[in-house]
Amino acid sequence: MTRQSHEPPRAHHTVEERVAALVLGAAVWPGELPSPTLDRRARKGAALWREGHVHLVIGCGGVGHHPPSEAEMIRRICETEGVPGPALRCEEASTSTYQNIAFALPILREEGVARIVIVTDAYHAPRAALVAHRFGLSYRTATPVPSGTQGWKRLRSALREVPAFLYYLIRPGGPG
Repeated sequence: MTRQSHEPPRAHHTVEERVAALVLGAAVWPGELPSPTLDRRARKGAALWREGHVHLVIGCGGVGHHPPSEAEMIRRICETEGVPGPALRCEEASTSTYQNIAFALPILREEGVARIVIVTDAYHAPRAALVAHRFGLSYRTATPVPSGTQGWKRLRSALREVPAFLYYLIRPGGPG
């Protein structure tokens, strides 16, 4: 697991802080099948819950080219991995990394979440962390082992992140 962390200074901890895994979406394929990227992210989120690292798993992502929403697919995978319904939430409107985090904010507030664990691939984690930092969130990242996706596709995704990160970097208010 790759970790990047940003913990703002705090006075003291008197009550156990609620921690949520924010599982960032990826493609849903025809026939309501998760892409390997979505599948490994969702399984990582479920593992964090099973291991007691998080109290809640929030799936992020709207409907792309194929239904259901990415968030709903994350919820389904997490349920099959043993996460109970009360520990699952869905943010089903977002279509970008920025929106994944921005649109999850009301859920985080409603659930009293103090810290998040951003679950995404290692190549994507710096951009997601930049967004979380800009929102002033206390976060760390957790990345699944990159399995199920061909090496050239992972390379293409990593190369795509360079201009995407730079774009997010120069747009302080967030893209779009």
